[in-house]
Amino acid sequence: MQLRKIVKNRGHFPADDAASKLLYLALRNIEKDWKMPPITWRQAVNQFATVFVERFTCAIS
Repeated sequence: MQLRKIVKNRGHFPADDAASKLLYLALRNIEKDWKMPPITWRQAVNQFATVFVERFTCAIS
């Protein structure tokens, strides 16, 4: 899986926010190649929307 590879290559994270941001950006890039989203993708998007409120409101506007 690509997310595991991204986290493994990075090594360590100074804070939880750093890991969350890296996974968020990785998912944005991975999502472009998907033909159909996974069944639980809506749940993941909702979780990211609560964590990254300002990014989601900018994208909607």
